[in-house]
Amino acid sequence: MQAFDALLAQSGWEWLAVFLGIAYVILAAKNNKWAWPSAFFSTLIYTVLFWEGQLPMQALLNAYYLVMAVYGFWLWNQSEQFKIQEQTTTHVSIHRRSVNFHLLFIGIGFGLSGLIGWYLNATEASQMPYLDATVTVFSVMNTVLMARKVLENWLYWIVIDAAAIYLYWESGFYVTIMMFSLYLILAVYGFREWQKLINKTEANR
Repeated sequence: MQAFDALLAQSGWEWLAVFLGIAYVILAAKNNKWAWPSAFFSTLIYTVLFWEGQLPMQALLNAYYLVMAVYGFWLWNQSEQFKIQEQTTTHVSIHRRSVNFHLLFIGIGFGLSGLIGWYLNATEASQMPYLDATVTVFSVMNTVLMARKVLENWLYWIVIDAAAIYLYWESGFYVTIMMFSLYLILAVYGFREWQKLINKTEANR
């Protein structure tokens, strides 16, 4: 009952951020460049909300997302121009990365998470320092994989979203929990959609 009452009390800004965040994931799964403007405005709102909610790493994460939204839009727009003009050198397409790449990716992620978590714990700057740090670090790293259209980014999002749900539950962001629960489903959908696009591209070669 307490969680339900808190859900009803959430601000209209958080509801708007959730709506834009869901639009971002759906459009990204469709390989649509307009995913990034939706991400920009969603994360702009969350930057303020998380800072006020004493989740500094999540606030910094969303500030980073603002920059990545601009980068992602530019990069994906270049890919569309490639399809039309077939002359740009900045084209990126959906692709896979090797097992060794992912082992290194995970190792670096946990190493950075441990260091940042230790600092947050020592300074008492976060309610849940190690989880806050881990969600932030892997989200930062994985957003680059998404912008570069690495297929496995969707698998990372499944794990990140699950961890974020627990973090936001403990922090009282109940509307955001609804969004991340949907993100779990959409991450599976996004992986399947991108996998289909890869198979279609490979079949046409």
